[in-house]
Amino acid sequence: MNDARNVNGPVVVYGATGHTGRFIVAELLRRGRTPVLCGRDVVRLAEMARAHPGLRCHVAAVDDADALDAAFAGAVAVINAAGPFLDTAVPVIEAALRAGAHYFDTSAEQRAAHDVFAHYNERARAAGVVAMPSVAFYGAFADLLATAAMGDWDEADAIDIAVGLDGWHPTAGTRVTGERNTWPRWIVEGGQLQVLPDPPPVREWDYPPPLGTQDAVMLSLSEIVAIARHVRCPRVHAYMNLAPLRDLRDPSTPPPEAADERGRSAQCFVLDVRVRRGAQVRRSVAQGRDIYAVTAPLIVEALERVLAGHAPGAGAWSPGEAFDACDFLDALSPEHFAWREEDGGADQCSRRRNTSQPPTSP
Repeated sequence: MNDARNVNGPVVVYGATGHTGRFIVAELLRRGRTPVLCGRDVVRLAEMARAHPGLRCHVAAVDDADALDAAFAGAVAVINAAGPFLDTAVPVIEAALRAGAHYFDTSAEQRAAHDVFAHYNERARAAGVVAMPSVAFYGAFADLLATAAMGDWDEADAIDIAVGLDGWHPTAGTRVTGERNTWPRWIVEGGQLQVLPDPPPVREWDYPPPLGTQDAVMLSLSEIVAIARHVRCPRVHAYMNLAPLRDLRDPSTPPPEAADERGRSAQCFVLDVRVRRGAQVRRSVAQGRDIYAVTAPLIVEALERVLAGHAPGAGAWSPGEAFDACDFLDALSPEHFAWREEDGGADQCSRRRNTSQPPTSP
């Protein structure tokens, strides 16, 4: 792991001028960190630098290794918030390894997350750093909720995840990523990553209020890859209600607009995770606002825990694998979202809370 003298070093945000990147920069500043603004657009970086005088700013294309090395020099960590991650993850993580910096990203792309776990675990260990992909609403959030629901179970029979959104105003980055990501989607079936059925099945899901019962289609993102790494379960499926997908597929749907003082949109989300073993079902539910904005506290909390020495060691990890899930979620609730457990899971978290380390959130 990085030398303890470096834990207060700068944190590079690659893609700092993007919609999610701006939330991450704000969260780092709120935590007392020193972000370095980095990205591909010289005009937008200059505008952002004027809004944050005193912060270092670097222009670096993903195919310019020298520029990436100059931007990452001296950094304790790199947060990659610039998609599509099928294009950016490899060059950015390579540069982070050369700099001896921890690597985090916000990818929802299954293939990009899988490649980090498959190809960079040993290299991160050798470099003494942590590599943690998909620390975002899609990926880490469901991984943490599923791990919390598992509690003292060492295996489960099935995990079902349902994302519920009251609408989805996608960013330009989301649209570009959707066009770029043509890889088949995976679910876990028979204990292995398998291609999602075509056409994907639709089922009724009883979301908590205010969404209520809605049709949801099987739609898996990077949470499947994260959970499959460390949870023993032969079947992991994920779903999303249909309304936000209609917004996403409509080219006339505008991008998100700020609706509060934090810059969050008015979008409401529900993330409902159910873990079954035999006849018993445990359920973890999180509710909040703005799937892009909530990514910032998730990824910065993971960074803080790594720098505080709470990761198991160097290597590639998912958050549910690396941290106490209940403690992690508690640290961000209720300020950033509300979460709860039902049907037996709460007692497990209560026991773990009594012995967990204090949260790193202020």
